[in-house]
Amino acid sequence: MNKKRRPRRNREEKIYEERVVNINRVTKVVKGGRRFRFSALVVVGDKKGKVGFGTGKAQEVPDAIKKAIEDAKRNLIKVPMYGTTIPHEITGGFGAGSVFLKPAVGGTGVIAGGPVRAVLELAGVEDILSKSLGSNTPINMVRATIDGLSQLRTAEQVARTRGLTVEEIL
Repeated sequence: MNKKRRPRRNREEKIYEERVVNINRVTKVVKGGRRFRFSALVVVGDKKGKVGFGTGKAQEVPDAIKKAIEDAKRNLIKVPMYGTTIPHEITGGFGAGSVFLKPAVGGTGVIAGGPVRAVLELAGVEDILSKSLGSNTPINMVRATIDGLSQLRTAEQVARTRGLTVEEIL
């Protein structure tokens, strides 16, 4: 019996690392009682300067996480890096929450709390100081951090817009 073996399905190589930041049980009150669903907040990144976040909602937790991961992969941003840290100080905001990000000397590590730490680590930032101000809702903190990171600009970008050389700016 010479059965043809089917080739094993090549699993998609994991380019992005994902981290579940928050899972929330949400309730909808209907005529018959309460309907429970789960919403998930996930951050994905390649630790090389690309990071994104997504949300998903489903009746089961794993399905909500899957949806959130797919959403996050669609919303990736590129983070400008200066060695292992960010090029300059920035404050990102969303809603009532804002996150202050400050570059740090090599060896400092990621000084950040929960949701902000997840975003910064998956973006590949190794040395940074941060302070969350205002709202501490995980989704708002993640959005504020992403907002701050997307506003960052390198010296080359600033030089190009001002029509100067990098040496003249620094």
